[in-house]
Amino acid sequence: MRYFYSSFAIMAIGLITAYFLGGLAAVYITFLLTVLEISLSFDNSVVNAKVLETMDPIWQKRFIIFGIPIAVFGMRLVFPLAIVSFVTGMGMIETLQVAMNQPDEYEKVLKSTEGTIFAFGGAFLLMVFLDFFFEEKDIKWVTFVEGSRFMEKASSVNNIELITAIMVGIALGHITQDFGIVQAFMYGVLLHSLLGMLDHFLSSETVKSGVAGFVYLEVLDASFSFDGVIGAFALTSNIFIIMIGLGVGAMFVRSMTIYFVEHKTLSHFRYLEHGAHYAIGILALIMLMKITMHVSELVTGTIGIGLILIAFLHSLWENKRANETL
Repeated sequence: MRYFYSSFAIMAIGLITAYFLGGLAAVYITFLLTVLEISLSFDNSVVNAKVLETMDPIWQKRFIIFGIPIAVFGMRLVFPLAIVSFVTGMGMIETLQVAMNQPDEYEKVLKSTEGTIFAFGGAFLLMVFLDFFFEEKDIKWVTFVEGSRFMEKASSVNNIELITAIMVGIALGHITQDFGIVQAFMYGVLLHSLLGMLDHFLSSETVKSGVAGFVYLEVLDASFSFDGVIGAFALTSNIFIIMIGLGVGAMFVRSMTIYFVEHKTLSHFRYLEHGAHYAIGILALIMLMKITMHVSELVTGTIGIGLILIAFLHSLWENKRANETL
């Protein structure tokens, strides 16, 4: 529990602040937003742990110290304001005033850009999934897919992840007939590739680059936050309540990440990483689907947690079976 003391402390402060902002109703909405963020980003904590395991301890600490304010204030407050500011041509201060005094107008502008936001975030998460899906793995979970002859052939093709993503982007362009959507999708793919290139140049043979890893984790967190920030307006248009609720959720996700790293959870539960990446793949597809249709955040969160739960239980069963054969 000690890993979550700080998260519970932040949650208490957040709920008290929410009470002064809007009474008991605001406290309840803040709690719901916290649950929403955790459910949408639970798989994010597993992938974060995988990346952190390969980084120096100093960068693991920096991820917590500097990552929290970036996650809470940067991605849950500043980033949505920046999007609205860019679309409307208003300054950041003016946009903040609109968000505070004309929340309905602010929400309207932000939702008008959700197609490009989902295209960018969906592309980045799709690349995260494809990197894992096509890599050579010692442990296979969905064996009839991961261990198939087709997968063996496909994985040997150079840049198969990039080829697959480009095909998805072209299909998305034909479906939406919107150049802005395709452009945002390609920017997401490009950013993932550039981060991989940066890591390649800065990493040693055994340790992942701290700078590249930190940036990668923050962009990954941003991609997960898109869904929550936009979906939060279904509960409230108060940007400060949204920031508090989603920020507290992000704090819990980071606490889970540190717990997974220090307890080497991924090595004890062999399929947990698989479940998280499959959940990310489905989340990426749902984000791309949201460009043309509505999909409830409840569905997204349930699928993510469900896949990780199945992977966890399957890992427990395999561990038990392995112990019985000893």
